[in-house]
Amino acid sequence: MLNVPPQAFPAPSSQQRVAAGGRAKVPLKPGRSLMDWIRLTKSGKDLTGLKGRLIEVTEDELAKHNKKEDCWICIRGFVYNVTPYMEYHPGGEDELMKAAGTDGTDLFDQVHRWVNYESMLKECLVGRMAVKPIAALKGMLPEKKVLGASAKDLTPSYDWFQTDSLITIVIYTKQKVMNADLVIVDCQDKRLRGEIIVDDHSYLVEVDLDHAVQEDLAVNIAEKVGKVEIVLKKKDNIHWKMLGQPLESHNTFIKRMDRGLFYRKCKLVSKMEVTHDTKLFCLTLPKSTHLCVPTGQHVYLKQIISGTEVVKPYTPVLPFLPLDFKEPSRYDGAHIYLMIKIYSCGLFTQALDHLQIGDYISVSNPEGNFKKSQVQTSEDLFLLAAGTGFTPMVKLLNFALTEVSCLRTVKLIFFNKTEDDILWRNQLEQLALKDERFEVQFILSQPTKDWLGKQGKISSSLLSEFVKRSRKDSKVLICICGPTPFTEQGVQYLKDLGYSQEEIHTFTA
Repeated sequence: MLNVPPQAFPAPSSQQRVAAGGRAKVPLKPGRSLMDWIRLTKSGKDLTGLKGRLIEVTEDELAKHNKKEDCWICIRGFVYNVTPYMEYHPGGEDELMKAAGTDGTDLFDQVHRWVNYESMLKECLVGRMAVKPIAALKGMLPEKKVLGASAKDLTPSYDWFQTDSLITIVIYTKQKVMNADLVIVDCQDKRLRGEIIVDDHSYLVEVDLDHAVQEDLAVNIAEKVGKVEIVLKKKDNIHWKMLGQPLESHNTFIKRMDRGLFYRKCKLVSKMEVTHDTKLFCLTLPKSTHLCVPTGQHVYLKQIISGTEVVKPYTPVLPFLPLDFKEPSRYDGAHIYLMIKIYSCGLFTQALDHLQIGDYISVSNPEGNFKKSQVQTSEDLFLLAAGTGFTPMVKLLNFALTEVSCLRTVKLIFFNKTEDDILWRNQLEQLALKDERFEVQFILSQPTKDWLGKQGKISSSLLSEFVKRSRKDSKVLICICGPTPFTEQGVQYLKDLGYSQEEIHTFTA
């Protein structure tokens, strides 16, 4: 259907695409899979060329190693010889060469921030970057960056108080609008971590508590005044002299990209077949966690496979498509549902499929750049999905049909290979019967003779037939998700048909 080799559709990180600006996958040669790389790193072979020595690397030395057959890259002050990794890199050699002989930290953060490079490249470590001497004039001190008065006024703050049985931490976000999606709280052992999302920044309260608390916690949000309360139950009814010992990132307000991912262990409570190769996993969050994954955002799953930490992104869905839209759907925040295609040669998805009920897997905080406001101002919503690119559309459909009154049409154009590959077909057809605003169009690339519906691949002619404004000047949002070639072709076809970049949102990772 998409003219992509099997290993690239949708490939480990491309099933649920959620942040704009994805990269193309490059088909790898036989014997160059992730498992093959892990085996190579454990073979004892000298991958650095330095026979086990670690060296200090100057900028001039780093710059010399800028060729495919001799490529060093610096990430966060550590230098790696990535020459042996070239043929194993899913993004291809050209992607790695963009940072050859330089500090590739910024490029890495843009594309791979969630990847544990220390684990993946530990056998390629050359050494540390040499610290450059700083020439300063006598009597001069380094300039301090000071927040302006207006910035200080907008920085969140916190306080705490106690009763005989409770500890309450109050966070003053200084935001006029605050909701449960923007508050993430974890209490593991005695470590409390409360994070408040403010646009592209985050405020963190992180302390090692003075005394033990019970497992369950409560989060209360005064949405209109922006006040958040975290309520903990004391294990022993004793008076606390202090909240606890502040940890390194406590009381900081920084960009989310600089914060780093935080994981908690979630228990697998059910696993259900959706199609012949796709399953719905249900994970339960710890009692001591408050986390809601916003519409259009994803989480990362982390597993240790053959001693190497492997991380992949997935977009949570709902347990089913709600068919009664009289009231907004409210699911308890205790579970995360993930619809995942299991690949016969997929290292990560095979490991997932082998998890037993009751096993644990690490789940990160949500990430993504989709904003609900993009839907709230639209009159026509079109969703273009291929395969498991359907997953970000599930919550989006629910939100659009439940809470956006200005929408006149919501149309899903769903591309698959065969009828057996269509996810939740019956539910989608029932939804189209229940809500007159919603329409679903299935398009197959490898149908049987009995298929009476549309067939083909994504094309300008197909899109011109199905993506049409309900009125000449109606406000349109088109969301697209699928393998990278599908997404890139779709965006180009849409632009050729006269839709602007502002009217298109791509889910990519």
